[in-house]
Amino acid sequence: MNITITPAALSGPVTPPPSKSQAHRLLIAAALADGESVITNVAFSQDIQATLRCLEELGAAFTVDGSTVTVQGMGANAMSPLRRMAYPHLDCGESGSTLRFLIPIALAVRGGGIFTGRGRLMERPLKPYFDLFDEKGIFYEQKDGVLTVSGLLTPGEYRLPGDVSSQFFTGLLFALPLLSGPSVLIPTTPLESEGYLQMTLQAMAQFGVAFPMALSLPPQYHPQGTQTYRATKAAVEADWSQAGFWYAAGFLGNPVTVAGMDPCSLQGDRVIADQVLELSGRSDAALDVSNCPDLVPPLAAMAALRAGRATRLTNAARLRVKESDRLSSVTAVLTALGADVTEGPDFLEIRGKEALTGGVAVDSHNDHRIAMMAAIAATRCNHPVTINGAECVAKSYPDFWEEYERLGGLLFLERKSNQKGLRPASLKLADDCFL
Repeated sequence: MNITITPAALSGPVTPPPSKSQAHRLLIAAALADGESVITNVAFSQDIQATLRCLEELGAAFTVDGSTVTVQGMGANAMSPLRRMAYPHLDCGESGSTLRFLIPIALAVRGGGIFTGRGRLMERPLKPYFDLFDEKGIFYEQKDGVLTVSGLLTPGEYRLPGDVSSQFFTGLLFALPLLSGPSVLIPTTPLESEGYLQMTLQAMAQFGVAFPMALSLPPQYHPQGTQTYRATKAAVEADWSQAGFWYAAGFLGNPVTVAGMDPCSLQGDRVIADQVLELSGRSDAALDVSNCPDLVPPLAAMAALRAGRATRLTNAARLRVKESDRLSSVTAVLTALGADVTEGPDFLEIRGKEALTGGVAVDSHNDHRIAMMAAIAATRCNHPVTINGAECVAKSYPDFWEEYERLGGLLFLERKSNQKGLRPASLKLADDCFL
């Protein structure tokens, strides 16, 4: 699906969707719990659907009513009879969180699993787990886009570099309390994206699982074994990473008001509010994005239009192994729109302009955050912008194009010839220009 945007101002209040990161965590904890949990304010993006699908394969059951999910947990514990069942087949879609969270959980609950995915998912790095598995004697094989893991996840010491994705830490944080004895999870270098680990520990605490931390730098985590997740009720808060795009729209001169956000949230991407203030200054800026890599696309869109000022986004190497190589795709899309962007091995340097030219078609690179970045940047282009593969926003924000239009965006939807008569469920738009 391709969408052409005629530049126009966006205006009005907008509440970002529920946090995908928090929803993953609450649903996983509820699935592991003994009893029935209720999770409210869930948005069913493709990534969340992947997690639900895999948790069902692991042994949980779900009932959906609107945005509320009732979860019948599997009662996972060190003596669970689930271990005697056949290995589950877990289709993770394109969700890196689903894959990395569930690998150690599948080992703890079922003794292993067979993982598949789509897009670039099975190409994304898993070496931190593989190094641990080599040490622990756990079998793994990755062949033709299928990962098989098998073995006994045992209590003990687990070491991971702190500069790898926090998703590896989260998977182990969920799994280790289910083992038959105490363990310790030790970052061997300073942690990046620590806010995501705090979200994990918060979700676990809501479901009655303790995970003591040692007061060290970096902190160490000391879970007792034989713990049981306890069913409860929980609500998903609004997503700060998605809010970043609407903050960017406001920065670019669109009178958009972001509503419904929790300023005390543990989401690391809440720093977007402070980053906007820093970019609003009159001098050049340098932002370390190691703890908020998902904010790079909206930050880059803002930087591209800081007329006469330079912005450097640093410590961004992990963006190369997202849904796209985001350092490359951000550079390609913004440059095509007329921005001045220099790409480095782990940074972007952007020299701001008064406006962007537009008048081109850009590729979403099948990356939801790249498509949304292009849409926000299009509001400051001199000519229309076409975004190819615009349906990819469904990965995290299925209603993005509806919200964009509601705020005054002018959209023209071009359906692919082999999709005649079909319309994505998340895009309730006419087939002409929307004025």
